[in-house]
Amino acid sequence: MNTAPHSGSAPAPAGADSAGTTSSVFAAVDIGASSGRVILGRVAGRGVELEVVHRFPNGVVEIDGGLRWDFDALFAEVLKGLTAAGTVAAVQGERIAGIGIDTWAVDYGLVNAAGELTAPPFSYRDDRSRAAVEPVHRKLDPARLYSTTGLQFLQFNTIYQLASEKNLDGLQALLIPDLIAFLLTGQRRTEATNASTTGLFDAVAGEWATEFFTALGLRKDLFPPLIQPGETIGTLLPEIAARVGLPQDTRVVAVGSHDTASAVAAVPAQADDGEENFAYISSGTWSLVGLELKHPVLTEAGRAANFTNERGVDGTIRYLRNMGGLWLLSECQRTWEQEGYQPELPVLLASAAALPAGGPQINPDDPYFIAPDNMPERIRAAVRRTGDALPNDPAAITRCIMDSLAAGYARTIHDAERLADRAVDVVHVVGGGSQNRLLCQLTADATGRKVVAGPVEATALGNVLVQARAAGAVCGGLAELRALVVQGHDLQVFAPELSRL
Repeated sequence: MNTAPHSGSAPAPAGADSAGTTSSVFAAVDIGASSGRVILGRVAGRGVELEVVHRFPNGVVEIDGGLRWDFDALFAEVLKGLTAAGTVAAVQGERIAGIGIDTWAVDYGLVNAAGELTAPPFSYRDDRSRAAVEPVHRKLDPARLYSTTGLQFLQFNTIYQLASEKNLDGLQALLIPDLIAFLLTGQRRTEATNASTTGLFDAVAGEWATEFFTALGLRKDLFPPLIQPGETIGTLLPEIAARVGLPQDTRVVAVGSHDTASAVAAVPAQADDGEENFAYISSGTWSLVGLELKHPVLTEAGRAANFTNERGVDGTIRYLRNMGGLWLLSECQRTWEQEGYQPELPVLLASAAALPAGGPQINPDDPYFIAPDNMPERIRAAVRRTGDALPNDPAAITRCIMDSLAAGYARTIHDAERLADRAVDVVHVVGGGSQNRLLCQLTADATGRKVVAGPVEATALGNVLVQARAAGAVCGGLAELRALVVQGHDLQVFAPELSRL
């Protein structure tokens, strides 16, 4: 916890690559709640080619009675990945023109004036912020919070986490991707798409809602200044450059550092085919389900439906609801493995698909499912509370999860259409869930819309494309970036049908 980067001024944004005949590649550091990767991205004639050079696990650990991230281990893996990226690029006669970082949202580390991380960052899965919700709402009416931030109420939003802190004197809060960038460059910045998830960000102005800081007794400079996707955060510190074997002038570039912002930037929508009215599902540990808009929707109806307005790349608004996701299945698999049952996922899904439709469902958004525990039994208990029954059978439990997620997706998309007055023509599923054929087909059936599945690596693609545009390797807006995704990836299409599953 004693890494203390030096301070300095950030350089200007990257221009076109000028490294002679050496071609440029871009390193994407893409970290989720359960795993992370460092990926090299190459802009080619038919889109973007990705090469994973390092994978590593991630997860919460119990420290001092709380659920936290082992950030020292996480950062060590990032450095290993950047070292591997530099080695692979050098073998290919390439140079790394930029590094972009995306992670999950809302969590942060506290850094002192010397640049030291004071403790491992808490995980949003820790229950500490629950008690802070009511005191925050006594100071800031929930309706006022929503009309300013447009943020979905979740008990682990950053605003409630900060309200549970005991002493913030002399400390600065850095969201997880910004903390990684700080340790690489010495520059303290807050990337805007992630800032918009804190509950302290004005959705219309695109700036910090400083009156909320004052109301909660927080310093207005608690977070570093904002930076937009495509702007350069800084270059590598000398000691970091030496450690990973990269030039010191290697730029760290702000991307959509909230991983969903990067994923949505790479949704392969084709505006010229009438697909500008698309819904997206970023399907992974969580499911982020919604629409891309030009302006936030800050209505009381939106608050009642618990929709969020988060910033996307190029000033767009990700109007979405944060839903439960494949965490439910992965936690079940973990429990089954502990019990000695380790089915391959394709076999498990095939067995679930063979079961008849119309089985019991759960509410995948229930906070009851947030913390790690015996997930199969918790799902069965939730079904019992509805007056139904679910056998203690992995296939039946898996089918319950898939049916519940698909039904939840359909409800959320219907609500988004109504609240934003926007008709949806097609549903794009990106991320790990796009490989789940059962979930994609059930989603098509439940929504009555065509589902386009892929790419799996949407988050890394969005990360790389924003970097490449900043470096002048590609140009245009989101439509042009998405055209590169369409060109470079095979996408699967699922038509709605009377479910035979």
